[in-house]
Amino acid sequence: MSVNITVNHALKKYGENVIIPDLNVKIKEGEFFTLLGPSGCGKTTLLRMIAGFNSIEGGDFYFNEKRINDLDPAKRNIGMVFQNYAIFPHLTVRKNVEFGLKNKHFPKEEIKERADKFLKLMQIDHLAERLPDRLSGGQQQRVALARALCIEPDVLLMDEPLSNLDAKLRVEMRTVIKNIQHSVGITTIYVTHDQEEAMAVSDRIAVMNGGVIQHIGTPKNIYQRPANLFVSTFIGRSNVLKGKLVMKDGVPHLRYLNYDAPMPHVKKEYQDDADIVLSVRPEELLMHREAGLGIKGVVDDCVFLGLNTHYFMHLDDGTEVESIQESTIDSIIAPGTEISLTINTEKANLFAGDGSHNLLEGVQNDCEI
Repeated sequence: MSVNITVNHALKKYGENVIIPDLNVKIKEGEFFTLLGPSGCGKTTLLRMIAGFNSIEGGDFYFNEKRINDLDPAKRNIGMVFQNYAIFPHLTVRKNVEFGLKNKHFPKEEIKERADKFLKLMQIDHLAERLPDRLSGGQQQRVALARALCIEPDVLLMDEPLSNLDAKLRVEMRTVIKNIQHSVGITTIYVTHDQEEAMAVSDRIAVMNGGVIQHIGTPKNIYQRPANLFVSTFIGRSNVLKGKLVMKDGVPHLRYLNYDAPMPHVKKEYQDDADIVLSVRPEELLMHREAGLGIKGVVDDCVFLGLNTHYFMHLDDGTEVESIQESTIDSIIAPGTEISLTINTEKANLFAGDGSHNLLEGVQNDCEI
């Protein structure tokens, strides 16, 4: 069966070096939950605390109502998939998948039945008698996943499972992992630093930085209304501009250089003149060949990528920005061309001057404070 996971006031430190100062999170039963963040942010450390591989200096960890802080890792009923697969090179695919069941002393018939089930589910049944050195990276990862799931754990923990695969295989395997997780319905915690991977597989994502969870939400919530500037710049690409919020006839307006546009979705408590930080994703920065329509810019470079063309420009104040436009049959706008830029104010985000919080309505953050 799956479980819900609760972490209250987790503390992790090595000597005087604090890795996780005070972390709270609740993960729902059957959820695909991803810990996302830069290297050294504490995501793998937290995963290993849940697994029982790292000591816990403070706080309480629960599977349902059961406190697991002092529970031996072997008794937590977890399945683990590692970055390097960690499958046994001297055992066949079948014997690798059966390994956990044999360790738990399951009856011989049940071992074969369960192994057959997950070999077929992972589409590696035709490879059952092969040794790992005759498998591709993607096939080895399928073996590792089948072995982890075969014991029918309460929780599946995955630490950067796709980072050793090439780009095409990563896309293929993230689809496999998402589909398998949904069909089995097991509570899954997935660690990655790859934003696109996290967006593709997760029910919810926790974005971490410096051992602190910055934002918990669905991929859509986090991408469209990030809680702070760090989240905005970590999830996807974003142009960061320093501007002002000004009130005109009771309506908040964004002002940047010569550009002025209403921002009606500013929360009531922030509707006052202030310095702000504007975060505009490349697809939200709209280009116009006609001069005088908005912010003045000059094209420095462009990259044609089929469906879209990426333009790199500098503005009047020297700020460098990127815009993504749908490719047209007409000629690409050449470097050196003067253009105008406007902002999709429905989608762009405004943050306080220090970037600490979003000023707009619609932010949904499940962080446990």
